[in-house]
Amino acid sequence: MSLLLKDISLPLASFTLEVDVEIHGRVTAVFGPSGSGKTSLLELVAGLRPAKSAFIQLGDRVLTDVSRGLFVPIRQRDIGYVPQDLALFPHLSVRQNLLYGSKRGGESNRLFAFEHITEILEIQPLIRRGVTELSGGEKQRVALARALIAVPRLLLLDEPLASLDSKLKARIIPYLARVRDEFHIPMLYVTHDRLEMLALADEMLVLANGKIEQTGKVTSA
Repeated sequence: MSLLLKDISLPLASFTLEVDVEIHGRVTAVFGPSGSGKTSLLELVAGLRPAKSAFIQLGDRVLTDVSRGLFVPIRQRDIGYVPQDLALFPHLSVRQNLLYGSKRGGESNRLFAFEHITEILEIQPLIRRGVTELSGGEKQRVALARALIAVPRLLLLDEPLASLDSKLKARIIPYLARVRDEFHIPMLYVTHDRLEMLALADEMLVLANGKIEQTGKVTSA
């Protein structure tokens, strides 16, 4: 499935985010230094902020077309989004957090069934716990599960491992790889960590000061 980002123009504090690209990768790493516009780009795709100019199309469905005044609401975009702060509800249990993200009809699709997702991410023992009782790695898996239960056509992951130490990162990366291989959902994966990019992505989009500096295949060379 392709993601077309055309005529993107979003003024930010110190520069204007300007992007014009078509993405076809299974996992595309949005790579670059902090403050280069990576998170802002994901927020545009998710529908979390308006742009001065933007045409965003996922597959055959147009999500945003500023020139025509078209803007599909967030909940109707069929996009799973895991922000940096995870956005879990601390007053709810893990199960309640997951059910909050569930989509009607999702249980009829075995791949996105509650039981299957919790099994893949190995969070069944956590279901009855409160979010505040979880470790950092457990919270990451719960947030990812909640995004999947929404039956998304696209996953947006905004530096999901940034808050974890190297040992925890090494434990969580295989879960992300499992999601990639099991669900076949295209992903935009924001990171400034080259090792994460090499482990998970097949395509990359390099941003610097709001501009695309490079696109192409991810290689270890």
